Amino acid sequence: MIDINKVRIVPNFPSEGIQFYDITTILNDAEEYQRVFNVLLEEAKKSNPGVIVALESRGYYFGPAIALALKIPFVPIRKKGKLPFATYSESYDLEYGQATIEIHTDALKLNKNVLLFDDILATGGTAAAAVKLINHFEPNKVSALFFMELAALHGREKLKGLDVASLLTV
Repeated sequence: MIDINKVRIVPNFPSEGIQFYDITTILNDAEEYQRVFNVLLEEAKKSNPGVIVALESRGYYFGPAIALALKIPFVPIRKKGKLPFATYSESYDLEYGQATIEIHTDALKLNKNVLLFDDILATGGTAAAAVKLINHFEPNKVSALFFMELAALHGREKLKGLDVASLLTV
């Protein structure tokens, strides 16, 4: 079981009215970090992924390590303008604005099982945009794994048709 008390809640960040769930408190505790990683790894195995795709930046806290542990490729999705090669782009709404994410046009092989990882599922806008990017590669199956899900924001509804798992729901 994951303990919500290990996550720091920062009010009014990055803007007024937003509660930010800061998981750096877990990263700063090596024993807890390892424990959370082990639980995420076991959950990741259930989707039988052929590749892990993670979102910048907090998806990188666990995504690459999960890929290494499973001995499968890792693919980053980054904010607009950060990737050096040709990209697919997708814009979406955040709770507090708009953003665009990108993936290299040669990032994934066709017909793979893809596991999308990010730290938190909030409104689902970022994850849904990531799935649209992944779908350019005609995946066999897309699953999503999150450390935490903010249930009141109904982000899971934007991921209908996917297997979605989260370790902690608040």
